[in-house]
Amino acid sequence: MIPSERLKGIEAFVSTADAGSFTAAGLRLNLTNSAVSKSVARLEARLGSRLFERTTRRLTLTDVGAAFYETCVRVLEDLADAEAVLAAHRSEIVGRLKVDVPIAFGRMQAMPLLLAFAERHPNLRPSITFTDRKIDIVEEGIDVAIRIGASEPWADNLGHRYLGSERVIICAAPAYLARRGTPASADDLARFDCILYGRSDGSTIKWRFADGAGGIDECAMDGRIVLGSAEAQVGAVKAGFGIAQLATWLIEDELARGDLVEVLPELATAGLPLHLIWPRRRQLSPKVDALLDALTSGLRIA
Repeated sequence: MIPSERLKGIEAFVSTADAGSFTAAGLRLNLTNSAVSKSVARLEARLGSRLFERTTRRLTLTDVGAAFYETCVRVLEDLADAEAVLAAHRSEIVGRLKVDVPIAFGRMQAMPLLLAFAERHPNLRPSITFTDRKIDIVEEGIDVAIRIGASEPWADNLGHRYLGSERVIICAAPAYLARRGTPASADDLARFDCILYGRSDGSTIKWRFADGAGGIDECAMDGRIVLGSAEAQVGAVKAGFGIAQLATWLIEDELARGDLVEVLPELATAGLPLHLIWPRRRQLSPKVDALLDALTSGLRIA
């Protein structure tokens, strides 16, 4: 059981760090500045560390204090979220909500759903980050993340939901094909300009071809242009610089308008899997449950 004094000390410490003085913190907590000062002093004594540098004019966090502050803020926010769950009885969607999404997929596919979700729940305070790098969502305090090609097996503390796999096709602009001709086979692609996706380490993503027998062949292509952005790839293909292998969710509008056309459809394959992942302990929150349902219905792909 956690002693109540320990929680009081944390609240006094965080309020003091936020307000910048014991007096201002006392006003927030409806306590005297002496009571706040003593509470912080007891906390420092219990921890055996100085949390503030004290001068006659101001209080500043020590390095240890700054690190402890970040932890305490998360603890108090989690406690507030837990109280909100009980108070709302799983009906009202309120509070902060941290979401992490892939850069291109997040902007093009997830953002319209996230904005619509925020509009339906005006008391929600979403914070959305865009990253293609692997992150520890528990360590970074993420409530829900969208991952393309997420690795398995999953950690025990993570919930996950499979939404399908993207479809990957070979495509080009009609003007490029009119100028250079249309490839007749996978081997024929060698005489065309290929636009590749490049990783930060200098490697490129191999192209995947259906082999006609239910399997997949992978091939390292020789590219005319290597780009580290899927959206930049789309722009280069539309501008007539060559042929690329792209996920259909990335170019659905271009395909519908005829700006891009599929070539060698028999080589199309299933691409990377799409998952929602979240810390299991956050699934009790109404806002997390509601967002998982909204993203599941809106993002599920064949």
